[in-house]
Amino acid sequence: MECAVVGKFFSPFFSSSRSVVVEKRKLPSLHKKIKFCSSKFKMKAIQAETHLSQEAELQAEKRGSSTGVGVGELIWPSPSDGTPFWKKDFPSSGVSPEAPADVKDSDPKHIIHVTAEMAPIAKVGGLGDVVTGLARACLSRGHTVDIMLPFYECIQKQHVKDLTVITKYNSYHDGNWVPTNAYRGVVSGIPVIFIEPSNQFFKGQYVYGGSFNELEAYLFFSRACLEWMQVTSTQPDIIHVHEWQTGALPLLYWDIYHHLSLKKPRIVLTIHNMEHYGECSKEQLSKSGLEGSVYASIDKAVDDRTIGHNPERLSLLKGGIVYSNAVVTVSPTYLKETLCTGWLASTLLRNRDKYYGILNGIDTTMWNPATDIFLPVKFNDQKPEGKKFCKYYVQRGLGLASEGTQDGNHVPDITYKAPLVVCITRLVPQKGLHLISHAIKCIEELGGQMVILGKASDVQVETEFECLAKLHNQGPCIRILLMFSEELSHMLYAAADMVLVPSIYEPCGLTQMIGMRYGAVPVVRKTGGLADTVFDMDDQSNHNRANGFVFEGIDEGSLNCALDRAFMYYREKPDEWNGILKKVMEVDNSWNNTAGKYVELYNSKSVRL
Repeated sequence: MECAVVGKFFSPFFSSSRSVVVEKRKLPSLHKKIKFCSSKFKMKAIQAETHLSQEAELQAEKRGSSTGVGVGELIWPSPSDGTPFWKKDFPSSGVSPEAPADVKDSDPKHIIHVTAEMAPIAKVGGLGDVVTGLARACLSRGHTVDIMLPFYECIQKQHVKDLTVITKYNSYHDGNWVPTNAYRGVVSGIPVIFIEPSNQFFKGQYVYGGSFNELEAYLFFSRACLEWMQVTSTQPDIIHVHEWQTGALPLLYWDIYHHLSLKKPRIVLTIHNMEHYGECSKEQLSKSGLEGSVYASIDKAVDDRTIGHNPERLSLLKGGIVYSNAVVTVSPTYLKETLCTGWLASTLLRNRDKYYGILNGIDTTMWNPATDIFLPVKFNDQKPEGKKFCKYYVQRGLGLASEGTQDGNHVPDITYKAPLVVCITRLVPQKGLHLISHAIKCIEELGGQMVILGKASDVQVETEFECLAKLHNQGPCIRILLMFSEELSHMLYAAADMVLVPSIYEPCGLTQMIGMRYGAVPVVRKTGGLADTVFDMDDQSNHNRANGFVFEGIDEGSLNCALDRAFMYYREKPDEWNGILKKVMEVDNSWNNTAGKYVELYNSKSVRL
């Protein structure tokens, strides 16, 4: 895919990659290696996480914020370069875990996250970011935190510190007790327990899409985690499960393990996206040791959409909702939306008293323009001047600006005249594909520039955006890059004047928060977490929180109006625009800021024995 599309203005020497970490630690020269994973940044984060003390990091931020450092020494990129600018070698200066929280909670808990993903070692989407961010924030507040994760074959063991086998035990599946190893290691400063069965589960090149039955594998994993707690006499205060993959764990806990030795834990379920529900047959659930037919009722786990069908199906996500002590979704507005629409609405209404909306955060150390190793020039909210150099750097590299002589600290007028709009997204219907494709035309007509960075999982969508790329990528305004690149995403956030998020629905959204951190003003549709984090500049009733441009409809005209207003502010109200830029960079969307709400929930549900 990258060769076919990006190769229109770059030498097509590289191939696409998943965001899962599968690369070898020591990479050959970029000029010699033609296929490698885009997650090199994550590996460097792990390698260097202990190298910078908090004081050293502060000094690095101060140094990085000076736009006079290194500008004259920059090698400006060109589309004709053999190696794209985001694939060059980057410095190894590290990214450490988030700075310790000022708050230390008075009643520390033991929390175990049971999850299918964890950033950076097993990251496919936002789930992995959230698990890692929340765990690190709670650790910094004084809690004991572990993450339990399948030991996917694609995880590179050398990226896990102090990896060792801690338990050999058997866990039940489909009439057999499967020999299983539990490993302990440390990733990004967090203790991780890896569960490795001796069967074929979790074998393959990627986290998802292996040759094994994923549903049965996650049923096994859910029970294996509880079995490990039992055989090791581990009694956490909270078992925090995530998404449908671990939705069976609450059923297994309350109907099997709580009757054995696990008495103390209480279960919290976080739903990151209600569209993924874990469809399951009664026979499949029975392979976990539960009697599947017992759960085929409205008040338990039957999939409401299949009632009256032959056969009826179960939903692991619904079962998790019913059996958990608390259910969380990732923004207050998404909570309200899911109570009103969707096939799980009736289940959530019946369990409304234990349903909470807690906004996600972002890792403000990983995403920090003052220390970001991928940026050609660093900047911060107090000294934002470096952002213009980042913009020109990206424009030069993507062929959106002429390759004239760069004179010291002078940036050509094109950098100021043409607002740069960035859209970093998965190309799936949820993200508003028709609005993204329309934005290309609208922004071009308004005299702006746009860069789209994203991948499509659907062949038809992929073909449509390939056609758009072929149409626009040779022109002066639009670049469509059908791939994922961690490095390039950092550069695009730093270069962007605006970040576009036109989602049809968005449980939380991290893009708008990261964009704001890098001084990119958000243009978003009012839904889910976007409605909780972005407030319109022209809404006089909410003037103090105004930090972007919001539209409500799903039609092209609504998007046009929002972009028109954003472009008008940029061009005709420069002082106000600079004020917005500074304001969005000052917004605190860190996990340290939001983890306290989870801690309050943990405290309210935990018990003392």
